[in-house]
Amino acid sequence: MSMPDDATAPAGTVAIRIDVPQQLRTLAHVTGEVVVEVAAPVTAGAVIDALEVAHPTLAGTIRDRDTGRRRAMIRIYAGGEDYSDAWTDTELPGSVLEGREPLRLVGAIAGG
Repeated sequence: MSMPDDATAPAGTVAIRIDVPQQLRTLAHVTGEVVVEVAAPVTAGAVIDALEVAHPTLAGTIRDRDTGRRRAMIRIYAGGEDYSDAWTDTELPGSVLEGREPLRLVGAIAGG
């Protein structure tokens, strides 16, 4: 669900761009960046809430459905900083709030 360039956010919300890993884009049936509307305060947790409402098939993929904890294999970056450990209570940087860059969800790679 990409937002056209001329679209505006509803009053009291901010349009947040999200760079979603390919596997999750496939699951949500979207291409490219996803845009969601988020009310202040805009934290990564609030963005994930909005993303799961807009794309219910993603519920449980980024965070555990029962505990609400971020899944260890998903990292969250904004403004060049890792928000993975402060994702529920730290407001996102201006570069993300102003749409200059997306919130990035990155799937970690593991193996041996």
